[in-house]
Amino acid sequence: MKNNFLAARTLLSLIFFISSLSAVEVNIKKGLPFVDVDIGGKSVRIERIQDLNHKLKNAYTKTSRPAPPFSVQPFQPIEGIKTVSELDVIDFIAQDMNRSSGLLVDARMPKWYQVGTIPGAINIPFSILSTKGENPFIGKILGLLGANHESGKWDFSKAQNLLIFDNGPWCQQGVRAMKNLIRMGYPKSKIKYYRGGIQFWQILGLTTLKP
Repeated sequence: MKNNFLAARTLLSLIFFISSLSAVEVNIKKGLPFVDVDIGGKSVRIERIQDLNHKLKNAYTKTSRPAPPFSVQPFQPIEGIKTVSELDVIDFIAQDMNRSSGLLVDARMPKWYQVGTIPGAINIPFSILSTKGENPFIGKILGLLGANHESGKWDFSKAQNLLIFDNGPWCQQGVRAMKNLIRMGYPKSKIKYYRGGIQFWQILGLTTLKP
């Protein structure tokens, strides 16, 4: 009798466990329901919205904007810089950022960043990276990115790997930020581009945070 009770309890526990797993209906991909990452000393779960009826109600529901300036970006707008997917972004956050060897850069203007961004992203607006005239911010920014100024030039050998994004395929802010960094000498091999941006990230129901 006791053995039967234990067997029944074990079976119920197993059913509950399987039910808990199956409750995650909207996975990031097969076998990957979510990813827990450390952001500023706090655990953040990157997952997709589970509500199958959820729809966006913000500015990213908009399909059409004046073009130019909001023209559709090429898949690879800058030769030599790799374009990545949402899965690559998640892996970058979990791996590169966790090892302190990479920075996720939101190149949008601060007003967009404050509304919501990808977990772990820092805001370096494309406009502050302008290489026109004397820019007092350039030296500080490059220093924070890990570059060293020696003998009158910048050494990027220990600079961070950057993954840059903006609003989405119709936005030029990320591309302009990358072009400005390249003009300063930042190696293309240390830069990646997430073309989907916040619009694609939100369309997929992935986690965003307000800084």
